[in-house]
Amino acid sequence: MRISLSAVKRFFHVPALALIGAFGVALALSAAPAFAADTPTLKIGIATSPQIEALKVAAREAKEQGLDVKIIEFTDWNTPNAALANKDIDVNYFQHIPFLENAKKQGGYTFVAIAPGTIMKIGLYSKKVKRFDELKDGATVAIANDPVNGGRGLLLLQRAGLIKLTPGIDYRATTLDIIDNPKHLKIVQLEASQLARSLDDVDLAQGYPSFIKLAGTTDPNSALLFDGLENKNYAIQWVVRPESVNDPRIRKFISIYQHSPAVRAALDKAFGNLYAVAW
Repeated sequence: MRISLSAVKRFFHVPALALIGAFGVALALSAAPAFAADTPTLKIGIATSPQIEALKVAAREAKEQGLDVKIIEFTDWNTPNAALANKDIDVNYFQHIPFLENAKKQGGYTFVAIAPGTIMKIGLYSKKVKRFDELKDGATVAIANDPVNGGRGLLLLQRAGLIKLTPGIDYRATTLDIIDNPKHLKIVQLEASQLARSLDDVDLAQGYPSFIKLAGTTDPNSALLFDGLENKNYAIQWVVRPESVNDPRIRKFISIYQHSPAVRAALDKAFGNLYAVAW
């Protein structure tokens, strides 16, 4: 019996089509949304910052994967933790570990930091002088008024050679730890988010590039001195209630945020070389 060439082609062609079809179905399944249609919206709290743009990018990517995300912006650094405690949000993203530990102590929170985000520089800014030695005796210097970021500002003033603090003190330093103040600086304490707007009224101020950029009061890159980006204690953390540590929605969103090229591009656009990633 003779078998035609066309019959041979048909014999091998049919399984090939079946294989391709099965492969296509597998691809379609793998590309399907990871979450059911009735998955609750993930609510993320953030204090006002250019960080929000990168979060919005991640939220759009999460939406494409079946996860609906709502970004809720707060204008201060106290409400995001209160909202998390009240279950108005599922996770917040605005505080580093020292700030979180202080908030837990003061507020009685049992929050857990589950992943790091970005580390943001802080600096000493002035619209009155170009060098520290130009500061006059009795000059006014503004630092943050919360126990953690105020201490970070004092450490930066010490690095600038303007004051000396109790030997060995860390970010928990207060003005009571100043043991030498040769220029008799008048140190005023303001809410951290308002420091950027104080530059017209003081001679020198601790500043956060993100808030300075929002306020438009000076060039965020113009600090007379920056602290480094090597201390991961100052990395912004994803913070949740204990029962949400393994929430798949939160874990998925963090993964998107950490691995998305579009998110990194948004961070680069917002902060340039004023930030680093801590993961």
